[in-house]
Order: sequence, then structure tokens, then C-alpha cells
Amino acid sequence: MRFRPCIDIHDGKVKQIVGSSLTDSGAVENFVSARDAAYYAQLYREKGLYGGHAILLNKRGTAEYEADKVQAFGALQAFEGGIQAGGGINAENAAEFIENGASHVIVTSAVFHGGKLDMDALKELSRKVGNERLVLDLSVKSRDGRFYIVTDRWQKFTDVELNSRTMEELAGYCDEYLVHAVDGEGKQNGICREAVEILAGSPIPAVYAGGISSYEDIELIREYGKGHVDFTIGSALDLFGGSLAFDDVIARCS
Repeated sequence: MRFRPCIDIHDGKVKQIVGSSLTDSGAVENFVSARDAAYYAQLYREKGLYGGHAILLNKRGTAEYEADKVQAFGALQAFEGGIQAGGGINAENAAEFIENGASHVIVTSAVFHGGKLDMDALKELSRKVGNERLVLDLSVKSRDGRFYIVTDRWQKFTDVELNSRTMEELAGYCDEYLVHAVDGEGKQNGICREAVEILAGSPIPAVYAGGISSYEDIELIREYGKGHVDFTIGSALDLFGGSLAFDDVIARCS
């Protein structure tokens, strides 16, 4: 189990938001940093924390997204090969992020259209960047007792359920999964045990995010994830105004 740090970028600033609140008009903010994304990337590099992610939260094609890119590229260049990049990435612009230092690109909406998985789009991305550089964001919301992958900044349900079969089918086209339990994202209301248990059966590395609010939650991820599920912490981390000490979180994974 590894700690994977994050850098969430919105309106050209490093922020932590309530994930389910994100729309074209804005988001509920938990924290807005006075520091740029490169600062956090340099810190993660100094601590040897590979495999974190920088996420651009604005809609591609907007001025705000371009401001996010400036921040993201600064982070990727500050920790070249150490950070993954996601948000608005597709087959046309994926190479740009790799060229600017991303170890991987993270995609969701590029391979899910109209509520369904577009295998042709997934295969094209896999061909262009290579399986070893592709991360699928399989972030989920619960519905009728099951977890379904959501897209378009977590606002739209697909008909694809997160389960062992889905993870087995997609594992041949990517290197890792990133899964936000969106119902808890940014709320610090505890982890989603069921989602972690599903990820414990992933055939490739999987990273869980959402609701972590205590050191006990980290230990629950270790237990329910059987030591195989990595995790990221946003709003609860002291770097972003929370109560969990950055160095203590690292120490729990050493």
C-alpha cells in the first residue's frame, strides 16, 4: 500500500473541492492554496513520492482549462516522470502531457461516451501512449446498491459497473486504475468500504480516493484493500488545510 499525493487544479489554482459540487459554473471549495502546483510537485519529489496525480478540473476548451494547464505543466516539469496528469485528456492531446513530463495520462470521458464504454477510443489511446502510460479513472457513484462509473466531472452515470469483471476486461489496455468514491470526495466523512473491497481484487495497481479523514481510515484501506490498494488524500491533509500530517501519512506507508 502506497500513499499517492495529489495536486487538484481549478481556475488556475491548486484547490481542494467537494467533488460532487463541480459544475461549469464553479464548485464548493474546501481549500485554495497560495502556492503553485510546482511547489507541491517539488515537495513530492523530495519525499520520493512517485505516482501521484495532477488533475485539471475545468472543462477543456475554456480559458480556465488553459490556466490549469499552465499550472499542471509546471508541476510535471518540476517532477518529471513522477506525476500522472488527468482532466480533459484524449487521444489528440495526450502526447502533449507526456512530452511535458507526465509519467502517465489519466482518462475517463475520452473512453466513455453516452453512458457507455467506447472500446475503439480506449484502444486508440492505448496505441498512442502505450498501456504502460495510461491510467483509467473509474471513479464511481452508488446507485441501487451498486457502483457505476461516472464521467463529465463525475456528473453523469454510465452503465458500466465497477466490479471484478470490468477490471479484468480493461486491465489489458492500461497500467493502473484511479477510483474516486465520488459520494465522499472532499467531504472527509470516511472511506467507502465497499469500493475499497472491490479494488482489492484488481489485477493491476489501483488507487482509492474519497472521504479519508483519519489515520484509522488509512488502516481500514490497508485492511479492506488487503494491502494491495494505494490511496490519495486531499482535503484532510495538512498541506491542504486538513488535520492529517503529511509526514505522518508517509510514515504509515513506510
